[in-house]
Amino acid sequence: MGKGGGCVPSKKRQPPAAAPSSSSAAAAAAPREAPEEEATAAAAAAAPVGAVRKLRLYIVFYSMYGHVESLARRTAVGAGVVEGVEAVLRRVPETLPPEVLEKMQAPAKDPAVPVIASAAELLEADGVLFGFPTRYGAMAAQMKAFFDSTGSLWEEQKLAGKPAGFFVSTGTQGGGQETTAWTAITQLVHHGMLFVPIGYTFGAGMFNMDDIRGGSPYGAGVFAGDGSRRPSETELALAEHQGKYMGSIVKKLGHHV
Repeated sequence: MGKGGGCVPSKKRQPPAAAPSSSSAAAAAAPREAPEEEATAAAAAAAPVGAVRKLRLYIVFYSMYGHVESLARRTAVGAGVVEGVEAVLRRVPETLPPEVLEKMQAPAKDPAVPVIASAAELLEADGVLFGFPTRYGAMAAQMKAFFDSTGSLWEEQKLAGKPAGFFVSTGTQGGGQETTAWTAITQLVHHGMLFVPIGYTFGAGMFNMDDIRGGSPYGAGVFAGDGSRRPSETELALAEHQGKYMGSIVKKLGHHV
């Protein structure tokens, strides 16, 4: 879908993209970094002698018609270029019943991309890129429901210090390419996560006026139109750049942990 505010849901299919909570008292008594340090120590102990664990950039997204998924896959390609970093694709759970999705003519989800088991899986990430379509200038309900499930992580600030960014899909050029990311920053702030925008690091591609292009200094983006428009190569290239850029940030921060 990926519509901006007030747009009527599309009835046109978008082909699939190609190739335990603790109490407040316990939280106050425990060091903020302890959970992640323990997890890191456990991983190191389990790894073969001399092996170096790759840093993980989680790409967590919601996509109804495939537009956001197309961007997600290209961000994974970009992240994979960074030595020592691996991209991990995850979907957030769907909140709409099958009969509603059928009426909306939403294509089936690709089973090759697993649904994130729980918000606690984010503890394994060294950085996260969240992708989602807009609903009236803000993230879609499915992604908001996922963020709402992170309460136990917020309570102990287990995600604090992790870098994170966004990429989005909207229906029109004025439908929320910037506001959708902007309004999502509040989720990161409460977790103490570090928002990483791409700025104008894409260079000349950010200033090209010859083609319709989604994306902004906040992150990559795609215009879905009525749902039938496919992401342009420029939009996909920007997503790939964001994955590579974010991977480099994760690597830099990982060397200082």
